[in-house]
Amino acid sequence: MTTYSAPLRDMRFVLHDVFNASGLWARLPALAERIDADTADAILEEASKVTGQLIAPLSRNGDEQGVCFDAGQVTTPEGFREAWNTYREGGWVGLGGNPEYGGMGMPKMLGVLFEEMLYAADCSFSLYSALSAGSCLAIDAHANEALKATYLPPLYEGRWAGTMCL
Repeated sequence: MTTYSAPLRDMRFVLHDVFNASGLWARLPALAERIDADTADAILEEASKVTGQLIAPLSRNGDEQGVCFDAGQVTTPEGFREAWNTYREGGWVGLGGNPEYGGMGMPKMLGVLFEEMLYAADCSFSLYSALSAGSCLAIDAHANEALKATYLPPLYEGRWAGTMCL
């Protein structure tokens, strides 16, 4: 079984001591009421649990079993479906997403730290939501309101997945 323990001490040092993220967030109206140092630390703690206890143990299954496509059906490695459901129900897919459409609206700086945990825990699992993030950014920046309302909520919820933004 693969183990992973997020380097939370280092992440907090970079976030708080190097970048003074909470000071920056406090000066940005879009973030001032949404995030502070305590909230960021709580998110990092929970992200560490999700990646270390839920996702990392699946890494070997992903390597050994892989994904299969047979007769129009996709089969994921053992444990991936259950982990995905827990992951998406926790709101992790929409961590940095626009709150007007169901995202959490957390700053990219925090999202990058979570992505680092996710990639380190199991790169193959991380790909399930990685391309959705880019799709959501493109839709949020360029689509009309009707398209945003149609596509962003299910993407942020993890009910749908995005693909490459070409």
